[in-house]
Amino acid sequence: MILFGTIVNGLAIIAGALIGSKVTGFSTGMQETVMKAVALAVLILGITMAIEGNEFLLVILSLALGAVLGERWNLEGKLNGFGYWLEKKFKKEGEEGSTIAEGFITATLLFVVGAMAIIGALDSGFRQDHSVLLTKAVLDGTASVIFAATLGIGVMFSAVPVVLYQGSIALAAVWIVRFIPEELLDLVISEITAVGGIMIIGIGLNLLGVPKIRIANLLPAILLVVLFVFLQHRFF
Repeated sequence: MILFGTIVNGLAIIAGALIGSKVTGFSTGMQETVMKAVALAVLILGITMAIEGNEFLLVILSLALGAVLGERWNLEGKLNGFGYWLEKKFKKEGEEGSTIAEGFITATLLFVVGAMAIIGALDSGFRQDHSVLLTKAVLDGTASVIFAATLGIGVMFSAVPVVLYQGSIALAAVWIVRFIPEELLDLVISEITAVGGIMIIGIGLNLLGVPKIRIANLLPAILLVVLFVFLQHRFF
């Protein structure tokens, strides 16, 4: 079953979020310390991914142009709009300071932009090997417990974009590997990893409370770096 790994990943996020949302006894200070600790770990993850790339000029160009497109299309605003819609639907009456939207947005970006999402989905679709996505499911499920305990039930809804994103790649994998040589595919994945790593660094900085970086508006960079790698391979 091509989508087995993707479905398990989505269910792990939902289960982790449900468990985390039931955790009580977190004081404001404790929540802040936990989130800062998670943010530091996210920063390290982003750094290790960012150094995977070999064509840093393409990465910079992709991020710069991606930011222009993302700002023009207002991707962050649209993602926030959906998050706030969820917040209105699930916020308890009289509840103040809900973080449902923040939980959804943070978890979605973190779970989607990593390299494991792409590599695992390709393995699932092409080889029916779900080991990478099953490993990702464990990691995402664990992260969901922590995020939901501090940011609330909104984390659970990140399972939807994760399943749609990974599922689409898995279903398209047969055609992708048919038309793209394995060597070129490896180059594409390494540069996507670098771009995603820089975005994850931005997520970590946002969690630390530095001036807000609109990470969602950088998402077009993932598609642009793929295009630039193909153009470089074709003409240079």
